Amino acid sequence: MSKAPDRFRLKRVYEAPAPEDGLRVLVDRLWPRGLSKAKAHVDLWLKEIAPSDALRRELHADPGAAAARWGEFCDAYARELEAEPARTAVRELREKAAQGPLTLLFAAKDETHNNAVALKAWLEKRL
Repeated sequence: MSKAPDRFRLKRVYEAPAPEDGLRVLVDRLWPRGLSKAKAHVDLWLKEIAPSDALRRELHADPGAAAARWGEFCDAYARELEAEPARTAVRELREKAAQGPLTLLFAAKDETHNNAVALKAWLEKRL
């Protein structure tokens, strides 16, 4: 039996767009540094689905310790996703995902410990 394709894909916003990206959704609260809107090819920017500034700063305060704090971050972020305004943004994201491929875009250099990775895991548990 073959594995079904991921409903949500992940990609750094700095990477070139590809046809298989489908709808490109930026899930960061801040616009990526040094990247023009034209070059980013972002179809939708859902700032409301990003972690709060305080939670984001906590995760990125010490990049070397991000892995150690990862579980705590994911739990705190999940609580934020279940409350407004993130809940409305999650609903919109799910509606868009039902229409076709969707790529969650993020700017973080750490491709393992960032809000897009946590968001994708959270969404996949709930679908």
